Amino acid sequence: MLVHLAKVAIMLGLRSSGGSYRRSEYYLDMENPFFAQVTKQIHEHEQESELREQMSGYKRMRRQHQKQLIALENKLKAEMDEHRLKLQKEVETQANNAYIELEKLAKRQIVQSEKEMKTTLADEKKFQQQIATQQKKELTTFLDDQKKQYKLCKEKIKEEMNEDHSTPKKEKQELLSKHKENMQHSQAEEEAQLLAEQRVFYDRNCRAFKRNVMISRHDLEQEQIREELNKKKAQKEMEHCMLIRHDESTQELEHRQLKTLQKQRMDLIRLQHQTEMENQIEYNKRRERELHRKHVLELRQQPKNLKALELQIKKQFQDTCKVQTKQYKALRHHQMEVTPKAEHKTVLKALKDEQTRKLAILAEQYEQSINEMMASQALRLDEAQEAECQALRQQLQQEMELLNAYQSKIKMQTETQHEREQQKLEQKVVLRRSHLEQKIEEELISLKIERSDRINHQLERQEREIDNFDMESTTMGFRNLRTVDHFPNDDYR
Repeated sequence: MLVHLAKVAIMLGLRSSGGSYRRSEYYLDMENPFFAQVTKQIHEHEQESELREQMSGYKRMRRQHQKQLIALENKLKAEMDEHRLKLQKEVETQANNAYIELEKLAKRQIVQSEKEMKTTLADEKKFQQQIATQQKKELTTFLDDQKKQYKLCKEKIKEEMNEDHSTPKKEKQELLSKHKENMQHSQAEEEAQLLAEQRVFYDRNCRAFKRNVMISRHDLEQEQIREELNKKKAQKEMEHCMLIRHDESTQELEHRQLKTLQKQRMDLIRLQHQTEMENQIEYNKRRERELHRKHVLELRQQPKNLKALELQIKKQFQDTCKVQTKQYKALRHHQMEVTPKAEHKTVLKALKDEQTRKLAILAEQYEQSINEMMASQALRLDEAQEAECQALRQQLQQEMELLNAYQSKIKMQTETQHEREQQKLEQKVVLRRSHLEQKIEEELISLKIERSDRINHQLERQEREIDNFDMESTTMGFRNLRTVDHFPNDDYR
């Protein structure tokens, strides 16, 4: 309201009857107390507006800093989520590849076992055929030898009978027939014995061949299970190396993100403190300007105040003079009544001189009072202004010290927070690495136990198969089948 009245008053003071104004009249009107009060209100309103604008800008800056920190945290969180998703996909890809490799290895081992089985069946058939051919040749040779031996024995008996002339012919014929029957019976027994020996030889070598085939199959199974277990171990070691690499990359990203966030926070705090310091300095300058303006106004106003005091003293002097004049008139009237007429002139002159002397003394006293009052007021104004300046400097110094202390406290709290965040991250990294190493150790122990169990179970199963085979062979009458008695071909030794 005062601002509006001031504007109206100024406009009215500027206007004249012809629509123009005179600068001297404007300044004359501004000396009016009403205009002084309005000017003061305008100035205070401008100061409040400036302070509100400064505070509003400070609050906007704080909100902007908060938004920047939130945006940075969201960005870093999205980066970490993307990083973890990438690592998870790599782990899944590694697991799928390991599964596919084991599937391929299992299929290849199955094909290898089937191929080995077919080859073994073919070799066994070939081995049996070779033994049969060999035995057939032996039987043919044996029969030929028997025929030759039978013929030689027959001729020899005939020669002996021809030389014996004493034995009747009929008796010779009977003796020859008997020799023939004995020889045929003996050869038949020898042939049956040979066939039996060949059969035993055939069965024994076939049985030994099967045992060797079983041992070869066991060796292949052992080789295959070792290959599978070695493959699993290599895959697990590769997975562990990948997990350690993932942990290191995650640790590096976490440290980099924390460093970025803390740097951004410190930069914003420094900017905030710089703005606070600039605002405080501007505030100090404004307060000093205001005090200086106030002192200038007081100095401008001092002559008017002194003039008013001087006029007041002069009025007191005039009043005193009037009182003394009345008293002089009363005294003169009294003296005229009690003094003879001849002495009136002398008495009047003496009274007038006394009045003049007293008025002169009174005027000198009032003049001295005016001078002392002016000097006292000037000194009092200087001392008051100096005291106000000193008080303002102390107040601004205290406010600056409080601001520095507050900013130092905020900086220290932020540094402490950063140290806690760094320690928390280090603990998190150490704990995560410890869990990872424990997991790796447990998986290696589990893999080692699995390897040992599977190999032991396989060896026990193979040992049972060989023991059962040897027991069955013993039941069939074959012992010590660790080696084949005879192989027709060196390829089967």
